[in-house]
Amino acid sequence: MKITVNYPCSEYTSYRTARVKSLFNVENAAFHKEVDLPIEGKDWKIGVVVGASGSGKSSVGRLLWPDTKPYQPKWPQNTPIIDAITPHDNFNAVTGALAAVGLGSVPTWLRSYQHLSNGEQFRADLAKIVCEAPKKVVIDEFSSVIDRQIAKVGAGAFQKAWRRTGSQAVLLTCHYDVLDWLEPDWVLDMSDGSFTGSWLRQRPPLELEIWETNWRYWPLFEPHHYLKLPHMIAANCYVGVINGELVAHAAFSTRAGLVEARACRLVIMPEWQGAGVGLRFLDAIAQQWRQGENRYHKPMPTLFHTSHPGLAMALRRSKKWTQVSASLCGGNKARSIKSISKSSSLKQKPTASAGYGGHFRAVQGFRYLGEAQSP
Repeated sequence: MKITVNYPCSEYTSYRTARVKSLFNVENAAFHKEVDLPIEGKDWKIGVVVGASGSGKSSVGRLLWPDTKPYQPKWPQNTPIIDAITPHDNFNAVTGALAAVGLGSVPTWLRSYQHLSNGEQFRADLAKIVCEAPKKVVIDEFSSVIDRQIAKVGAGAFQKAWRRTGSQAVLLTCHYDVLDWLEPDWVLDMSDGSFTGSWLRQRPPLELEIWETNWRYWPLFEPHHYLKLPHMIAANCYVGVINGELVAHAAFSTRAGLVEARACRLVIMPEWQGAGVGLRFLDAIAQQWRQGENRYHKPMPTLFHTSHPGLAMALRRSKKWTQVSASLCGGNKARSIKSISKSSSLKQKPTASAGYGGHFRAVQGFRYLGEAQSP
């Protein structure tokens, strides 16, 4: 497929145009570029047109599919994004798309698009595109106005979610740093007109360190957790670190009798959501406890509960976890208050007035089987 971009320039004779031509020795301002895009008849899902601003990317996007305009997501005013994305679609499909593109912070789902940050808007747009899943889509200025870390992780999350739709997307961007994360099926570089039929490089590996600590780092993660609860009793906290940056948090305690560990307070920082860090982080700590690498020096399986649809889906897909429960409502709140108050009085502490339960929340429970159980 030959694509020709041609923008003639009329010969104006005004004072200013004449002066510009004289000052900068410009005789002809017309733009002409011809590129070869050999993609006809090939099976592909993601293509990228990359190059500097003004190199003709948007023109190629328009000429590639003349009947397809660049995607412009439309967002209603003052409507939570959870309601604005394909309102007649399945709820799990929408939450799954939000989690898949890295917008997994539940409080964000309840805000309107206009009240999101640039990075959150970028991911919300991607989730909307994934849910709508047009057969062909051109996305202009892909990742152009956001932090580069969010751009790269968001690109990686999007490509995994988009490939599941079976549709075709052409991304127009001036940033080369997202290419390894997108792993596109083809790349057209407008700087020299070169075409690459398959992108062989993969994104750089993420070296995740795990530190055992206390609750000192929790205030940094708490705003991104969907529940506001007291600290877990007698818990060990862990943080995940990549290149010196805090990216993940989890707390591990035990059930009565030290029969198994109980994991909670799992939070992944927004800019790292969608990079595959969360489950990898949780798996690593649960494996440590299964091997007895804990302060009790006792091997224990790990029990983990969540009401996050995306996380529950990921745990169900994993061969290292098995689902053990699914509760639609929380427990008896009055009984919980009574139990906590009794415990507080025995320890000669102020009587608690808060308790757990009484809420409508689909909580799903999973138990870690371990690497030994994986084929």
